[in-house]
Amino acid sequence: MAIIGTDISYVKQLLQAGQVVGIPTETVYGLAGNAFDEDAVLKIFTVKNRPQFDPLIVHTDTLSKLTSFIADFPEKAQKLAKAFWPGPLTLLLPKSDEISDLVTSGLSTVAVRIPNHSLTLELLSTLDFPLAAPSANPFGYISPTSAQHVEKQLGKKIPYILDGGESQVGIESTIVGFEGDEAVVYRLGGTSVEALEKIIGTVKLVAHSSSNPKAPGMLKSHYSPRKPLFITDFEQLSKNYSKEKIGYLSFQIAIENVSLENQRILSLTGSYSEAAKHLFSYMRQLDSLPIDVIYAELLPEKDLGRAINDRIRRAAVRE
Repeated sequence: MAIIGTDISYVKQLLQAGQVVGIPTETVYGLAGNAFDEDAVLKIFTVKNRPQFDPLIVHTDTLSKLTSFIADFPEKAQKLAKAFWPGPLTLLLPKSDEISDLVTSGLSTVAVRIPNHSLTLELLSTLDFPLAAPSANPFGYISPTSAQHVEKQLGKKIPYILDGGESQVGIESTIVGFEGDEAVVYRLGGTSVEALEKIIGTVKLVAHSSSNPKAPGMLKSHYSPRKPLFITDFEQLSKNYSKEKIGYLSFQIAIENVSLENQRILSLTGSYSEAAKHLFSYMRQLDSLPIDVIYAELLPEKDLGRAINDRIRRAAVRE
């Protein structure tokens, strides 16, 4: 069983010894290891059961440290970093030789960000290496937003989880790369497209990849509960399943004919940020109920609604 606590000095010792640990961020909890240590990076893939063709995000705490493991920092990337770091934005930048091909899955770019969580920033400030840290969950399952989520899923495989409370954003970071002078959103996330475009103008959105993704978190099927999740016709679903055995995930309003204990409402006030914060936690709660299937509503396609819908659609995919 993993220890849950706030001992940064002990976490530092574990990381220096090549161990991997759970760490909090404002988006979701990460499974962290020394990004300069290939053995530690391999442990991340092994503990998560993550395919090695899916690259990792590298976390640091200052721009000065960042320059040691990237080869170039385009002007638009600098503007976004200044506007949104620390925060839920990841930039895809040309990597230096300091970063192993194992971290980037052989790509010439590395995904980097400065997270906005005081405990993890304090930890990073004590380290002379950055941390590779994908979400701290078994590959393909719902991302964790508390130390307890991490312990339940990976507690037998890691020694320690740094407890920073509940993640305040609740969905992963937005990932932005660059094709020439064009900014490209490879993954929707905690920084909205509208916010990006206020800083650098129009950005391009790309579809998911089922293999050989260009960035972390692009696989078509991901973030899935164990129970089947559907976003198609609810009336048809209710004909196939007893309504007592259906869980319902809605944006603002409860529905009739499904028991209230089997429903979760993301935000009674219609707040996109509140909905994002609750998404993964509520999916977990529904997954634990004595039901057979989950139905999820999509949100309006604006603001963080885009990123929430992205997670719901991928959770609903069945290969």
